[in-house]
Amino acid sequence: HFLLKWPLRGLCRLHRTGIVNEPAADGGGYLVICNHLTWADPIYLCATLEHGQPHFMAKKELFKIPLLNLLIRALGAYPVNRGGADVGVIRRTIDMLKHGVCVGMFPQGHRYNKVDPRTTPIKNGAAMIALKAGVQVLPVFVKVKNNKHFFLCKKEVIVGKPISIEEMNYNPEAPGEYQRVADYLFERVCELGD
Repeated sequence: HFLLKWPLRGLCRLHRTGIVNEPAADGGGYLVICNHLTWADPIYLCATLEHGQPHFMAKKELFKIPLLNLLIRALGAYPVNRGGADVGVIRRTIDMLKHGVCVGMFPQGHRYNKVDPRTTPIKNGAAMIALKAGVQVLPVFVKVKNNKHFFLCKKEVIVGKPISIEEMNYNPEAPGEYQRVADYLFERVCELGD
C-alpha cells in the first residue's frame, strides 16, 4: 500500500478531496463504501486513502490466476463465492472490522459505468456488516464526467465524513431495516458527487 499509492495517484489521474475525513490509523476498524464504476475502483480507493488499506472481497475465480493471486492477496483481497450467500466470508469480514481492519465494499454489488448511481439497485450487505460489527462507515464517491469512466479519464475521489452507528438510527425490531440503512448510507455516498 505504502509503495504503490504514490505512483498510482499519478498514473490513474486521481484528484483527492476530503482526505481529512479519513479516520486515524489507530481509530479502530471501519467500513469504506463507494459507488462502483469499474474493476479498478478498489485500486482507486487504496491509492486515495492514507492510513487504512481497505481489504476487499474478490470473486474466488481471481485467486486461481497465479500472478494475480499473489498481487491481490498482497493488496488485502480475500475470496468470496458470489454464487450464493457466503456466510463464512460475512463472518470473516465482521471479525476483521471488529479487530481494527479497514474493509471496502460496493453497495451496488456490480459495476455501473455511464449510469447515475442513484438509479441503480442497492444491496443491503454493507449495512448489515457495519451494524453487526458496530463500526462507522466512511462514504466515498468516485466522480468522473457524465459517470463515464475510461482508463485515462480524470477522477475525483471525494471522501465524506464518517457515519456513526448512531446516525444510522438502526431499529432491530422494524422490518426491512438493513435495506433502509443501506439506502441511507448510499445516499450519503451519492451526495458527495452532487
